[in-house]
Amino acid sequence: MNKQLANYLFKFSHLKQGVTPYGPAPHKPILLISLLQAFRSHLYTENRITVTPELVSLFTSNWNSLVKTNHVSTFALPFFHLRGEKFWHLSAKPGFEISLVNMKSISSLGQINTMIESVSLDYDLYMLFQDSYSNTILSEILLEKYFPETKIYLTTLKQIGYELFDDLKRKILNEDPAHYRAEIDRLIAENNEDEIFLRSNAFKRAIPRLYNNTCSISGLRITSTIDISMIDACHIIRWSDSHDDTRINGIALCPNLHRAFDRGLISIDDNYKLLISKVFQENASYYNIKQFEHKTILLPENEEDFPGLSNLAWHRKHIFKY
Repeated sequence: MNKQLANYLFKFSHLKQGVTPYGPAPHKPILLISLLQAFRSHLYTENRITVTPELVSLFTSNWNSLVKTNHVSTFALPFFHLRGEKFWHLSAKPGFEISLVNMKSISSLGQINTMIESVSLDYDLYMLFQDSYSNTILSEILLEKYFPETKIYLTTLKQIGYELFDDLKRKILNEDPAHYRAEIDRLIAENNEDEIFLRSNAFKRAIPRLYNNTCSISGLRITSTIDISMIDACHIIRWSDSHDDTRINGIALCPNLHRAFDRGLISIDDNYKLLISKVFQENASYYNIKQFEHKTILLPENEEDFPGLSNLAWHRKHIFKY
């Protein structure tokens, strides 16, 4: 065994854990186990760790499998507090450098996304995470040290499917909107920020796929060899008003038309034709919005996935500027 691996095996087996009425806090080892899995699945290929729905999904799934105490699953806690282990290096977003240094605790994903750009590992540790053998040994020491009684319940993930995240995408596509909204209201009441974050990102990915990653108004579609998307998932009834991430409250739009829809400059009638507001003017640019007036939008392959007519009526009544 090389010196670097032995060094980090010692550090991983001596993590500083918060003292709670339910025993030592399990958050740090759960996040490290999840991150090791993410590296094995090639979710991360650089020494730059950002908050992704896949990583949060892994964290939540591992928590549900391994943690049997009354601790509360909170992804933001270890993502911030692992900085105390010295091998975990936070990079602040511009303007938050001093604030991040002075912060004593962060327990909110909102704070993480506002203040933290990314995390980097010690270079030696990053190389160990990438190495299959070392990755497995580091995972085993975490499981043996912190979860000896429950490690047998951990399902080995063979691909980047991330069962919880995939399940949420299925709910967005198939669940009754009223039931889905009730679930969101429950999560808000429980302050379950992690699952709300996952559901929001599942919506952002599921809706464009229903439209073949094509803007339903302009027809813009970009394919790439890298993981980028130029098509947004747009809520028809604002999420703040509806708490509805189901398929019939979504439509795929490119960013400029997404903004125009959110600001009421465009809407859609009951025949799925585009309406243009009279309250704005634009030049004769090739990209002008008014060229699409009365155009029938592109729709998903299955009629059951079409935007809900009652949702479009709400948008025309409350958002559209005639």
